[in-house]
Amino acid sequence: MSQPLCNSGSRGEVVLAARNIAKSYGNVHALKGVNFDIHRGQVTTLFGENGAGKSTLMKILSGVVQPSSGEIILDGSPVSFASSTHARGCGISIIHQELSLAPNLSVRDNIFMGREIIKGGVVHFAEEERQTRALMEELEEDIDPLTRVEDLRLGQQQIVEIARALSINSRILIMDEPTSALSATEVEVLFKVIHDLTSRGVSIVYISHHLEEALQITHHAVVLRDGNMTAYAERKDIDLEWIVRNMVGDNFDLGNPPQGHQFGAVALSIENLSVPGPSGAAYNAVDRLSLQVRTGEVVCIYGLMGAGRTELLECIAGRLRSNGGKVLLEGQDVGGLSIAGRIAGGLVLVPEDRQRDGLVQTMTVGSNLSLASIGAFTKGLFTSGHRERDLVNDAIRRVHVKTDGGAAAIGSLSGGNQQKVVIGKMLATQPKVILLDEPSRGIDIGAKAEVFKLLAERAKQGLAVIYSTSEVNECLSIAHRIVVMHRGRISAEFGSDVTKEKIMAASGEAVVAH
Repeated sequence: MSQPLCNSGSRGEVVLAARNIAKSYGNVHALKGVNFDIHRGQVTTLFGENGAGKSTLMKILSGVVQPSSGEIILDGSPVSFASSTHARGCGISIIHQELSLAPNLSVRDNIFMGREIIKGGVVHFAEEERQTRALMEELEEDIDPLTRVEDLRLGQQQIVEIARALSINSRILIMDEPTSALSATEVEVLFKVIHDLTSRGVSIVYISHHLEEALQITHHAVVLRDGNMTAYAERKDIDLEWIVRNMVGDNFDLGNPPQGHQFGAVALSIENLSVPGPSGAAYNAVDRLSLQVRTGEVVCIYGLMGAGRTELLECIAGRLRSNGGKVLLEGQDVGGLSIAGRIAGGLVLVPEDRQRDGLVQTMTVGSNLSLASIGAFTKGLFTSGHRERDLVNDAIRRVHVKTDGGAAAIGSLSGGNQQKVVIGKMLATQPKVILLDEPSRGIDIGAKAEVFKLLAERAKQGLAVIYSTSEVNECLSIAHRIVVMHRGRISAEFGSDVTKEKIMAASGEAVVAH
């Protein structure tokens, strides 16, 4: 059965309008009669907490899911997208928050997957490679088209996702958290590309939890709360306070580092640790780094992408091998322990990529939460169902997961709530040291404040926290001590009273006066 053709009639200021869009998943009402306009050649930014309905609305507009009721009007005429392929045929593309690349294929093959260039009955790989290189030059990225995606860092993979969408020449491009894993330099490049696209008449729908960042490119702002549109305004009429007030209903900040308790003994000691760089690289990703963290202390590790933060945490957790140095947990060398052995000993990691490393997508919310604590409710071949349920319910309550319950599918949760499940899973093991690698990726300001409060409470109870981030404001909001990494080494160390500019300068990041 063929899909209906898209209307390509007269062009007006509003290229796409969503009218009274509603979407329900069982008893969960994700959207409740939302009205939403996309303007030609402008950036419309969608703000809202996790679970507000942002991603659901974007999936409807891009044909990924169909609304329960309501109407989409494209170029003045109603249209019903049968699939994402149909929507792409109408010039609408989406870059999802969770990347949808094939890791075992090359950058070139990912960009042209399903749209191969055929010449003489065979795929014209040379032309695909040429076009891929041109896209990377436009994005100012030095990524080889023949490199396998799984060999790229997460930020580079995001660039490939963006390049794939740009290669389709979309006239409406939906970006769901496109900068979540990008360095400051890459964000600047993306914003330049967005400016160039809008100047050519392309409409951008932009979703981001980085509020100040998003304001740099916004023409129109729409705020969702609990599936309802609570506010709409042009850029000239809004500021950060306006966004937060309409998102959460009141004003609050991310808080301050936890106070009122003394640090205890050294919980984690890293001595001259080195971690090899990527395969074939002549340098170390982490180079002879030493660091101590005490019980009750929150240490932030700040640095740009490629500074070695992820490699450091993954080596400490046992995911990557070292080529020198020691990791000591309460004075005991854990170098010979597996990942599971380190978790059992009280050393846990919340990984950077929750989809790949933090969750099992075929399991329920409850099974994911209890997975790392199976020994707490299992004895021999017998499992205590009520103990597992208590553990799951307690974790849901402590980390404020928005869900119908432990039996809900993990895929039914928003990205931020999935991240809370990963954090809750590791905290349920009652760790002595927790490592968090970019834990706020995809988490809105309200959820982020809840996570910070939770970590502060656990720090007061004696938990040692190492929090890796590329967000300076997070360091200033949560850390007792800030360690800056640059090219695999510690370039500076500060207390919580340091300025944002000093932190950024120590990381090698250019500080631009506004």
